This record gives sequence, C-alpha cells and structure tokens, in this order.
Amino acid sequence: MARQAPRTDPAQDSPRVEPPQHAAAGIPALLHTTQMATAQMGTARAVRTLLQLNQPDGFDCPGCAWPEPEQTHTAEFCENGAKAVAEEATLRTVGPEFFAEHPVAELAGRSGYWLGQQGRLTTPMLLDEDATHYRPVSWEQALQLVADELKALASPDQAAFYTSGRTSNEAAFVYQLFARRLGTNNLPDCSNMCHESSGSALTETLGVGKGSVHLKDLYQADLIIVAGQNPGTNHPRMLSALERAKRAGATIVSVNPLPEAGLERFKNPQTPKGLVGGGTKLTDQFLQIRLGGDLALFRALNLLLLEAEEKEPGTVLDRDFIEEHCLGFEEFAAEARERTSWDEVVAATGLTETEIRELGGRVLASEKIIVCWAMGLTQHRHSVPTIREVVNFLLLRGNVGRPGAGVCPVRGHSNVQGDRTMGIFERPSDAFLDALGKEFHFEPPRHHGLDVVDTIRGMRDGKVKVFFAMGGNFVAATPDTEVTEEAIRRTRLTVHVSTKLNRSHVVTGARALILPTLGRTDSDRQATGPQQVTVEDSMGMVHASRGRLKPPAKDLMSEVAIVCRLARLTLGPRDTVPWEDFAASYATIRARIARVIPGFDDYNEKIKAPGGFALPHAPRDKRQFPTATGKANFTVNTLTAPEVPEGRLLLQTLRSHDQYNTTVYGLDDRYRGIHDGRRVVLLHPDDIAAHGLTEGQYVDLVGEWDDGVERRAPHFRVVGYPTARGCAAAYYPETNVLVPLDSTAETSNTPTSKSVVVRLEPDSGASGSAEG
Repeated sequence: MARQAPRTDPAQDSPRVEPPQHAAAGIPALLHTTQMATAQMGTARAVRTLLQLNQPDGFDCPGCAWPEPEQTHTAEFCENGAKAVAEEATLRTVGPEFFAEHPVAELAGRSGYWLGQQGRLTTPMLLDEDATHYRPVSWEQALQLVADELKALASPDQAAFYTSGRTSNEAAFVYQLFARRLGTNNLPDCSNMCHESSGSALTETLGVGKGSVHLKDLYQADLIIVAGQNPGTNHPRMLSALERAKRAGATIVSVNPLPEAGLERFKNPQTPKGLVGGGTKLTDQFLQIRLGGDLALFRALNLLLLEAEEKEPGTVLDRDFIEEHCLGFEEFAAEARERTSWDEVVAATGLTETEIRELGGRVLASEKIIVCWAMGLTQHRHSVPTIREVVNFLLLRGNVGRPGAGVCPVRGHSNVQGDRTMGIFERPSDAFLDALGKEFHFEPPRHHGLDVVDTIRGMRDGKVKVFFAMGGNFVAATPDTEVTEEAIRRTRLTVHVSTKLNRSHVVTGARALILPTLGRTDSDRQATGPQQVTVEDSMGMVHASRGRLKPPAKDLMSEVAIVCRLARLTLGPRDTVPWEDFAASYATIRARIARVIPGFDDYNEKIKAPGGFALPHAPRDKRQFPTATGKANFTVNTLTAPEVPEGRLLLQTLRSHDQYNTTVYGLDDRYRGIHDGRRVVLLHPDDIAAHGLTEGQYVDLVGEWDDGVERRAPHFRVVGYPTARGCAAAYYPETNVLVPLDSTAETSNTPTSKSVVVRLEPDSGASGSAEG
C-alpha cells in the first residue's frame, strides 16, 4: 500500500503556514528522506539503491550537478537527491491500461504532482489525431512514424530537438549528430532557461563559458560570496562543502532577497554535531538585496577597490595580472569612477551603504575569493552585464586562475553542462562543426538554430512542425504558459522520450508519442553487454555512471538506442554513421567523442579512474584566455536595475523544497514553513499592509509587461515572509504563466523569471482568509 500512487489529486490551494526555519538538514532531513524513499521503493530496494548513489562504481544522481568529493561518504547523497532517485526507481508503473482508463482531457486537468506520482512509463504510446486517448504501439511503429514525419518536412529546420540536462554525454552526442546529419542546428536545451547568461558572459570575458573552480578551491578560499542561490534546496551537498570551507577559515557572505535556512545554519546529517548538536553557522554576513540589484552591488564593490588602490597604490589591485593578462581596465575603471552613484546603488540594492562597505572590508581582508551564483543572477534582463561585473570584481585582484579563487556558476540539472560540451547548442562554434564534419565525413549546417524561446516562437508561427524532446518537461519549464501551450498544439507531431508522466504529455501536437526510456538507476544492457554512461558535473569533472536496477519493463530502450534506431530509419541504410555500433557499445561513441571534442582523449581509459577526470580549462589551468582578444576582458556595464511602478511588486519564481525543477515530489516547503500546498505568494509584512492586503488572504497575481497583454495566475495565499521590501516570491511552474515570452535577458535570450512586475488583486472566488 505504501507504494501505491495517489488516486485523487490532492488540493494544493489551501496551504498550512508555519514560521520559517533557520537551519537545514539534521534529523528532519533523514526522516523525510526515509519516508519518501520507502514509499516509492520499499525499504530493501531503497537502502540498496541509495548506497550506490554518487559512488565511484554506482550511478550519478539524476538531480543536481554538484560534484562528488575525492573521498565519498558511504551515504553520498542529500535529501533531494534521494527524492530524485525515489521518483525514478519507484515500483509504480504506468502502462497501457492507465491510458485506456484516463482520457487526455482528464489528465490535462491533473496537477503535475499527481501525474508524476503515477509511476514509470513502460510502453510506447501514441495519441492519434483527434483521438481522446493514447494507445499502445510497438517500438517499430513508433520510431517509423517519427522517421516518416521528419522525412516529409519541407526543411530540416521545421524540426526542433530539445534536451534536458539528465541526458548522458553519450546520448547527447549521438542526438546532436543525428540532428546535424538531418541538417539542422535547432537544438534548444534547458541551459537556455538557466545558465545561458553565465555562459554568454564568461565566454566573452574569460573565453570559457564554465566555472573555473574545483571543490578543493572552496576549501582554500578566504572569502566565498554566494549570490542568488539557495543551496539548501537546490544543491544540498554544497552545504557540506561550505561547512568544510568554514572549518578551514573561509568567510561566507550570502546575497539573496530571501533568507535561506541552509545558508544560515547547516546540521550535517553525517556528523554527530549535525544530528544532535547545533550544527554549523555558515553565513557571516547576509545582504538582503532587492531582486535584480546584484549588478549595482558588484559595481559598488569595484568602486571601493579602485578607491582603496588610489589611497594606497600597489597594495590592493593585482597590477601585474591586469597588465599581463587583461584588456579594457582603463575603460572599465573610468565607468566605475565616473558613473557610480551611491544613491543609485542603495536604491537598486535595497541595502545601506554601511552594509556594502562592510562587505568591501571583507573583500580587502581576503586574498582568495570565489563568487558562486545560480538563477538569482541569470534570469533578469541585465543578467549578462551583471555576471560580467562579477568577473570585473574578480579580475581586479587576480582572482581567476589561481587556487582558492574564481567564478563558480552552480549548474542545476545533472549533466546540463555535459550536454552543452557534447554539442547540444543552437549556435555551435566553427571549430566544433569542423571537427564533427571531419570525423563523420559530412558538412554540418552552419546557420544558427533555435533556442528555447525561439523554438516556441517557431511553433507559434507555424515554422516548427515536429518537436522532439529528450527528457524534461518542456511545457511546464518554459515561460508564458498559455502562449507555449498554444504553440505546442500547432505542431504536427510532438515526441517525448521520458521516464515519468508529466504535463508535456497532455499538451500535444496534432499527434503525440511518448517513448519510455531507461533512467540513471536502471541496468542498461545492449548487444555487447552491460553499458555505462558518463556525465559532467558543475565543475567540469567527467565520470562514469552505472545503473544496477532491473528496468520496469523488459523492452524499455535507452536514450542512445532510441536515437540510433531513429537515425537509421530517418537517414536510411546508406548513411555512413555506424548507428548500430553506437547502440551496441557506448564505448564506440566515446572513442568518437575523443576525436571530436578537446579534452576527451583516452576517454574510455580515463573514466576507469575513481572520480573520473577534469576537463581542461585554460583560464584556470594556465591563465590563458581564449577570448576574441586573447586576454581576459574587463567590460563596461551600465548600472541598471529593474524599474517597478508605484503600487506594483517585483516577483521571482522559485522552487519549493519538495521540488526539483518541474518535478514536484511533495506539497511541502519545509524550510520556508509551507505545508500541504503550493499556491502561495511570499510578501514582506510591511508590503502586505502597504498594498491593503491581509495575511492569509487569497489574491490573483497579474503580470504587467509592455505588450499590453494581461497574464493572470489566480488564487494564491498571501504569506507574510521576511523577504526584501518590494519583492515577492512564488513557486513555478504555477507562475510561469506570468513570464512573458518576449521578456528575455540581453544576449542570452533567457526568460526573465526572477524579475516579473506584478500587481495583486483580491481573488473574487475566495471565501475569505485562511487560518495559519
């Protein structure tokens, strides 16, 4: 009974609210982990599976991309990693009888939580045009249908091939190869919606669009600034690394509109002090910044460094590093000195000058500095200039390319960085295309393809006819929900390679296919025997992953096998790529990757080492900067912040603790004190009063943007919360409807999900205030 899926969709609009917590993990995390794991897998299966998680001879967590330490713990997983594994390794299954019982229209009315709780998909399912139910089809029928549809397109660019971060390196490589053999660079991926701004800024300034630090650097840092990030929920194992850094003497500064329990205090469940003691206080200074104020903060810090250097020449800035390795310093410095107003900084950040100067003092007292960030910095209109300003800050004192210092964008989804390394990118470099074409004896398409936002526009405008998704939940992950769903419905065919049921399976094109696939936890046996895949973590380490569980269905196909069989059917028997060999042995794929992508030489040998191997990173390894100028580039960034009209609030969308991306594991956000519901909007008590609202009242969130279209998310409970004044927060995907499709970051085209201007209107359908 414990493993039975819920038969009814639980109410999510009547949450119970308690005061927020001020510490993360500890005994509650252990209890919650045990409860969720055993409910999905049973006790014996749960123990056996979790002990293989993130181990050298086990499988990589399908959750976040935080790296493993050199010496792994016996229980090298966090609460949310265990939830992700439990969801995938569940004993619940969804077969043809489920789809026969439930028409698509009924499933479309269910919550994403309910859909995901039904279990693992087992059978290819087809939704015929104008049909009310999915029906089972054979693998041969399913793949031939996709191949026929692709071959019938007037242009390969009428197809788009989306990728989620969970996809392995091997699957991602053959996937992009198939798309380019077909003739398109339409390879949108989840990076477009999260760290694209990081990649754009870092490529321009440092020459590599990835972080420059390893775990050991955190342990050597003097100062770690964690900006726009909530590790306690989104990357919980990062808390262990911060605890170790703290023990080694590091100062930690948190910059965020919301106080987050994990950054306040960490009760490490792997230590007696964490279980029964007070844990470790992590944050030394908390800067409660207004949404979108980070550019102004780092500009102010840079001004303080320049002023300190003027007072004591030669003692503050790393002049040798700047002169030898950098360009653009004088232009940057002039902008900072002449166009930085403390009034503007204070207004943009919501901080006091005293608070910022206190952080400036910590900076001056630190030789080795790391800046970590996540979506709080990347999902604004001015995100790319913000991250460029972070790079300016680090370059001033030579904090790139030496131990204990550097840029640390913390990627969200497991292997989202590896997918990009493998060529999942709509704007590939000429060098990558040259190497790919040479290896496989063809001329890859050179024109730029479509990213996520442009793919939605393409479907909306009738230019994209076939949408193929390798994992993920595109409909729930993307902005402007109503526009996106209508765009999807205009396609001829939607195809989703998935492990679990989700919203994207019930918002479809004229025809739709669900292709069930193996997960990370599953044993993968192909013609040559058991296979392993590889992934790249957020710090550029590549390692192997081997699932051990019996798959939920005997004929379930791997992502690699699905792509290779589809490629052969689509491209025909004369195509020279050895698709059958690739499907039979993933080692043959890795051998080809080694000849195409720098850093993967001796790939099959390197992954035999426990922990895998590090990819080269020229700025970190050699202080070489492969930018357009050949130097690390200081940049000039106009000081800007979101403008909010009178009577309005700036909303950020975020995850609950029982959630990973669009997958909702439960209806609690334990650290924030929210239970049994998700439709809440977190507001400062003074903002509640200023807007004429009351605690517990239900309101509609109405998005305002310059296209004149009203976007409404109805029935959210007002919750008083210690967030920054003028700022609000609510969970996605429920609030994705408020994010305009055309409101994107400059350069990166990332949706601005962290800076949505909203007004609050009383919910006319509510019966009154809720009880706390």
